[in-house]
Order: sequence, then structure tokens, then C-alpha cells
Amino acid sequence: MSHTGADALLKYEQAVDDLLFFRPRVLDTATSVLAASPRSVMGHVFLAYLGVLGTEEKDAAAARPALARFRSGLDEDELTPRERMHLAAATAWLDGDVHGAGALLGGITTDHPHDALALFTGHQADFLTGNAPRLRDRVGGALGAWDEDDPHRGPLLGMYAFGLEESGHYERAEQVGLAALARHPHDVWGIHGVVHTYEMRGRFKDGVRFLDARSEDWAHGTLLTVHNWWHYALFALESGDTARVLEIYDASLHHQGSSAVAMELLDASALLWRLYLARNDQSARWNRLADAWESRGVGAHYAFNDTHAVMAYVGAGRVTEAERLVRDRQRWAAGADPRVSNRDMTAQIGLPVCRALIAYGKGEYDKAVDLLLPVRDRLNAFGGSHAQRDAVQRTLVEASLRARRTGLARTLLSERIQLRPVCPYNWSAQARLEEALGDPVRAAASRERAAAQASA
Repeated sequence: MSHTGADALLKYEQAVDDLLFFRPRVLDTATSVLAASPRSVMGHVFLAYLGVLGTEEKDAAAARPALARFRSGLDEDELTPRERMHLAAATAWLDGDVHGAGALLGGITTDHPHDALALFTGHQADFLTGNAPRLRDRVGGALGAWDEDDPHRGPLLGMYAFGLEESGHYERAEQVGLAALARHPHDVWGIHGVVHTYEMRGRFKDGVRFLDARSEDWAHGTLLTVHNWWHYALFALESGDTARVLEIYDASLHHQGSSAVAMELLDASALLWRLYLARNDQSARWNRLADAWESRGVGAHYAFNDTHAVMAYVGAGRVTEAERLVRDRQRWAAGADPRVSNRDMTAQIGLPVCRALIAYGKGEYDKAVDLLLPVRDRLNAFGGSHAQRDAVQRTLVEASLRARRTGLARTLLSERIQLRPVCPYNWSAQARLEEALGDPVRAAASRERAAAQASA
């Protein structure tokens, strides 16, 4: 810990703990490291990582010159190899190379598997780039070096649970996530990992019971509170309780006091979009949400955020704003540095998805299908989780049904039902397909199955 005094070291350790448990004070704690030791290398690295983890363009824009100024006056030959690798990783990420930063962080944890900061930031890089195998194995590869009684083994188990879930190991993920919570009940990332396993297995009632039982640990005062409320709302939506969904939306996802940060706005968009696909008119909420996206005034930074901004514009009937965003991102991608991860994420996935959402909103369902089909198996490449990306997958299903492309709809729904046989949405969509195919008996059976699952 070069240029880091004893007091700053204690504050750094507290900042790592705050980061692992998603405490809102983490920025203040990290800043206090530099107040105690202004030249602390890892203090500057920590703040640089905070500048990118939230996917906020303005935070990265502020952190980039700050780290550059610090490095310009630094003799890096005096530093440890690990500190130099952290500086390289933070610089790469600030320059837009999230994949390169993830690789550098992986090198750190190979040599230093106890580096919790490298593990956490690498885990988030894997999440933001949709790399499920690394999301699992980055943490799994380090866990063997950790003692059972290490106080930070718990949050590592929570991270590992999420990686296991995104890789399809649902039972193992639930087991590991619960082990994490046995150590630290307030581990909101561990709670989040377990909740994902219930979502992916159609255990909606179990998910509600789980979140209700642990509400004191996640429902307020964390950086993940809004996202976990989003999961709660998804469970309510599958159960057919739209009133509860909107109650959660208004109280926790988006309201007058909400901050216009991308990570929270995209949860609001993703929830309302599911209602939009179900022809549930929420124009007033859409307009307030679209205003919040518009007020940010950000450029191309993270394609996953852009698609959720477009959802809001389309949902509000503001197609002109959605099309303006697409034109801006197309111009940017044409001239962007190929080393910037978001260039390919935008050009290859983000733009086709945004155009498909616009086409869907304009009633051009065939066009929406044609735009989504080529990318549906590669959606992970622009980040997010399976649960988050399902909003786009459902858009393809709905577009195929409305375009009366029944062969495609049958294929898509068969895929979904074989993978998730307990999912009321899948069966209600299957009922609509059967009606389009002229089979009222099978349609009625599918509707009954959807209703039974919703109320089970």
C-alpha cells in the first residue's frame, strides 16, 4: 500500500467492506482514504473504480482526468507490481476498455486471490459485459484460497452465487447464496443472487416469501434497494397482481424523489415495458420516466442503458426522441475507438435492439422481428442479467404473435416453456398463439395452466 499511512489503511479496509455490502457511504469512505494520505495509490485507484461501476458517463468523465493527474506525478517504478496492474486496469476502464480491464483484474486475482477489490470490480465488469462464465469462474477460481473464517468470504459467496445462477446452476447458486447470508444476513448482493434463482425457476411465491422475511436487510438504505424491489415487482407481475406492481413502482422504483441514475431508471423502464407488452397503458408514468431519461443529457456510454431509455421514449409515445438517440449512437459508433467496449456493444446489439423497440412501438411488428432475430442469441454481449434481458426476449415473442408469424412464435414459446415450464407469461402467450392457430381447446388449456401457476 504505497504512500498509505496507518489511518488511511484502516479507512481503505472500511471502504472495501462498504463496497462489498453496497453501502451508500462508500464514496465518502473512499474519499477519506485520500484525506488521510493524499498520495495513496490504492486510494486513487479505488475512486477511479467508483467512477465506472455505476455506468454513469459524468462519473467516468470526472474520474478520468483525476487519475491521469495523479499518475503524471507518480514514479510508478517505486510501486508494487499489483499496484501497477490496478492502475492499468482502472485506466483501461476509464478509457472505455471494460473487457481489457476485466482481463487485467483477472491477472491480479490469479497472483493475489485475496484482493477483494480486484474480485469485486472484476465481477462487475463481467456483469456489465454479460460474460456469465467469467462471472462465475473469476470468483470460483479465488475462493479456494480463502479461509472459512475470513470475514469477507461471505460476500464472495454472494458474488459466486450470482455467477452460478447466470450460468444456469440454479440449485447450487441458491445453496451458495444462502450460505453467504448465513454469515451476513445483510449481504444484499447475496440476497440478489438467491432472488435470481427463484426468478429463473418460476418460484415466484418463494421469492416473495424470501424477500418479505428479509426485508430489514435489503428494503432500504442500500445501493441495491431499488433493484431488489424490481425483483419483488417481477414476482408480483407473474402472479398477476398488477396493482401491487404499480404500488412498488410508485413507492420504490420511480417517484418524485428518485435520483436520475441509470441503474435505477433502467429498472423502472424494464418493469413498465413488460406492462406495455401486455397492452397495459401507463402513459403518465411513462412520460415522467421519459423526462427523467431526457434530463440526463448523456452521450454514448453504455448501450444497455440506451435501450432502456428508448423503452421509456417509446412507451411515452415520444418516438422522435428515441429515433434521435439512435441517430446519435449510430454516428458515435461509426467513429469510436475500436478499443472502447461500448462501440461493438452499441453497433452489434444496442442499435438493433433500439430500432426494434421503436418499430414495435410504431406497430411495425415484422420489422421488429427481423431486427431482433439475428441478435437474440447474443444479447448477453451488451450486459445485464438473464432476467433483465428477458424484456427484449419477450418483445420478440410479442412481435412474432402480432405479426402472425405463428411458426416463429411456436418455436420461441416452445423454447421458453421447455426451459421454464413454470412461468404464467409463457403459458398465457401460448394461449394467444393457439387462438391464432384456431385451436380454442388448446388455448383454454394454456390459459388455465397460466392461471393455476399464477395463483399456486
